[in-house]
Amino acid sequence: MYILGLNAFHGDSSACLLKDGKVVAAVEEERFRRIKHWAGLPTESVRYCLEEAKISFAQVEHLAINRNPKVNNWRRVAHVIQKRPDFKLILSRIRNMSKAASIEASLQSAFPAQIFRGKTHHIEHHYAHLGSAFFASEFDRAVCVSVDGFGDFASAAWGMGVDDKINIDSRVYFPHSLGIFYSALTQYIGFPHFGDEYKVMGLAPYGKATYLKQLREVVLLQEDGSYRLNLKYFRHHNENVAYSWNNCSPEVGTLFTKKLEELLGPARQKGEPLEQKHKDMAKSIQAMYEEAFFHLLNALHKRYKCTDLALSGGCAMNSVANGKVYLNTPFKRMYLPAAAGDAGGAIGSALAVWHNLTGEKKHIPLIDAYSGPGFTNTAMDYLLASKKDELTKEKCSTEKIEDLDALCLRTAKAITEGKVIGWFQGRMEWGPRALGNRSILGDPRRGDMKDILNQKIKRRESFRPFAPSILRESVSEWFEQDDDVPFMMEVFQIKKEKRSQLLAVAHVDGSGRLQTVYQSTNPRYYRLIEQFEKLTGVPMVLNTSFNENEPVVCRPQEALDCFLRTKMDVLVLNDFFIERKS
Repeated sequence: MYILGLNAFHGDSSACLLKDGKVVAAVEEERFRRIKHWAGLPTESVRYCLEEAKISFAQVEHLAINRNPKVNNWRRVAHVIQKRPDFKLILSRIRNMSKAASIEASLQSAFPAQIFRGKTHHIEHHYAHLGSAFFASEFDRAVCVSVDGFGDFASAAWGMGVDDKINIDSRVYFPHSLGIFYSALTQYIGFPHFGDEYKVMGLAPYGKATYLKQLREVVLLQEDGSYRLNLKYFRHHNENVAYSWNNCSPEVGTLFTKKLEELLGPARQKGEPLEQKHKDMAKSIQAMYEEAFFHLLNALHKRYKCTDLALSGGCAMNSVANGKVYLNTPFKRMYLPAAAGDAGGAIGSALAVWHNLTGEKKHIPLIDAYSGPGFTNTAMDYLLASKKDELTKEKCSTEKIEDLDALCLRTAKAITEGKVIGWFQGRMEWGPRALGNRSILGDPRRGDMKDILNQKIKRRESFRPFAPSILRESVSEWFEQDDDVPFMMEVFQIKKEKRSQLLAVAHVDGSGRLQTVYQSTNPRYYRLIEQFEKLTGVPMVLNTSFNENEPVVCRPQEALDCFLRTKMDVLVLNDFFIERKS
């Protein structure tokens, strides 16, 4: 049975294909369109998934969509009657809902020669989020939590997952949302683009939570563990906040009101410098989020008496808070999907349909994220031959090294020499993180490595940290917590005595957003880190995404183009070792 799952007409549009409950392929549309967070119908992702499975659209038996325009409608009507929002806001929401309802027809028009005769399933947005975590985990019973911006008129949902079902017991409904709180304050601090929330997390360790008292007037914690917003500080519930979700990089209009500036002071404007007050605000935003987040989790543990947690939703991308779950709650085990945000709804909706149709109680755990396109050495050979003149002009040598140990040792030595490595291997990662197949690598020991990377390639804010990829067996030796973090979704404190050896990946507060690497799921990347450890005694490398102010590279052509237009020192394309000699 083939099930095609979609996240469409929203940020991070994506597609996933299941065959008999197992993920065959999953990918985000931005990787093909080369536009960050691309929103619209993910036709190229669908095309790839079908090609990977070697089937046509006509052979898909079930289409799963992570939105259901028919749910929570009585609450929508009640909100309109009570709040009487801007009529333009109502029209905007209706148009967006109609797109969700007509995805099947839109997709059929993209594949006109392949008639879809299967069944379409609209899965509630948060059920899809919950499914992307619980049904992809090894748990047969877990507390399931989705914390998000908005989807299907709700911003959060929680309940118990047992075998093949998730029973949602409670939701936080529009207009209250922790995701909207974080996004609005991200805009306030001067980061206006969709997806900029990670910048607040990166800036927070440089400040103090001096605005926490004021923010407790903005987010109001409830006795049952939930939360509400003080709506006088927000615009999204009664004004026509501009949203762009179709065939573009998403854009969101200003979410906060003048009342917020009266409470906190003037918002940072474009071009204004980052000052200590902005760093303090970032710390306060993160502290307020964590206060609400752990308030909810502790209430849910008390209610369900279960120590396993399946966590999802856009807010589950907050790796700083995720890394404190074991420290601040009684939960003992946690599963976080590689794509916790809206992209993950493609997998979650497909898995939900699979379990609902089959009644299959056993999960097939997703233990790696390598579900995107991969390329053969033959493809690399052809590409390098076509780019021979450009490589010669850049004084690059090219060598094919088919012995894995020799290739990894050569690369590890280059890393120890302070060189910047483009590492392109195997199938592309699912989700926003580079996890050793589309990565740029560096020496984690060097204090100047951040500056080298930003000067040569990344050109990003100096306060944003780089991540360590570490052999799974070595985590307890280097970090204060020991856990599986395969998708780089948690931040742990590095042991104090080790921080001086990890100057390039230790953040200012001594933390690191780690990725645990396994021989069973990525033997090439594991072997490279092993070789680096043999040379240096350090079982990790610095890992950042393979891109330059663009989506992570997907095809070898994009990797080579990025190498040639930047000052990257080495590019490893499968077995090909390409090095600048200048």
